[in-house]
Amino acid sequence: MKKIILSLAAVILSAGFVFAQDMASATETAKTANDALSIKDYASALAGFQQALTEASACGEEGEELVNTCKGVIPTIMLNIAKNAIKESKFDDGLKTLADAIKTAGEYGADDVVAEATTLVGQAKKAKASSLVKAKDYVNAIAAYKEVLEADPADGASALQLGAALNATGDAAGAIAAFEQAMANGQEATAKKQLANIYLKDGQALLKEKKFKEAIEACLKSAEYNPSANAYKLAASAATQSKDNANAIAYYEKYLEVSPDAKDAPAITFTIAALYQQAGNKAKALENYKKVASDPTYGPQAKPQIDALSK
Repeated sequence: MKKIILSLAAVILSAGFVFAQDMASATETAKTANDALSIKDYASALAGFQQALTEASACGEEGEELVNTCKGVIPTIMLNIAKNAIKESKFDDGLKTLADAIKTAGEYGADDVVAEATTLVGQAKKAKASSLVKAKDYVNAIAAYKEVLEADPADGASALQLGAALNATGDAAGAIAAFEQAMANGQEATAKKQLANIYLKDGQALLKEKKFKEAIEACLKSAEYNPSANAYKLAASAATQSKDNANAIAYYEKYLEVSPDAKDAPAITFTIAALYQQAGNKAKALENYKKVASDPTYGPQAKPQIDALSK
């Protein structure tokens, strides 16, 4: 700030008599603006320096130094106004001021301000989108994240958030596309879990509708992204209800492979044994019945089958 004040003093001393009065007014305006800047009253400082710039520009060569002083400080003031707006979550105001700052800084040759403001634009847009998600304003959050991704399609984190917002509105197809974009851009683990959840939920709905083939396809798709026990158990249930015992056995076995200590493991093992028995595979039926022979619930049912199959 001291440097600006000294510069202003030099300007008025070098001004010719013809423009002395106008330059005195411009310099006084700039000094007042500088006082506002020193206490971080950026709005008053900006208005003052812009007025001083206009007044000094009208003084021709005599006003050049003051013009350059004003041009040197105006873009930074605009940037600070934008930063404060963003801190206060006034994102639209902040983004508008950033756009103005970038334009003005470009005209005045303030390349450092252009660079910083340009970076801040992306950050502000993401902060705006995030705040909309927190407010559960998913429709506007979706629009905000799409704008972020238009500028940077490789922003996997934003694609992940977009997928979550789309999923919250029931747009499963849109969510899948967003999660796939996130998966391709550094968010593979989290995106896969989200995709698995979408397909598993779809599988549950299809099973309730007794669309067994479609339910199995959805469950297996879920398992591709995340080989969960629930996906295989649901697929097995759909296969059983559609009388596809061979695949029911395969899916139940995958269930136990993924979750060998599941609470219902004895029940599933007994079911597998019964399905093998129905299929005429005595060896596999016997093998599975023996696994639950000591189980207090299923043992009494398994032992007669073991005796019969062992003859």
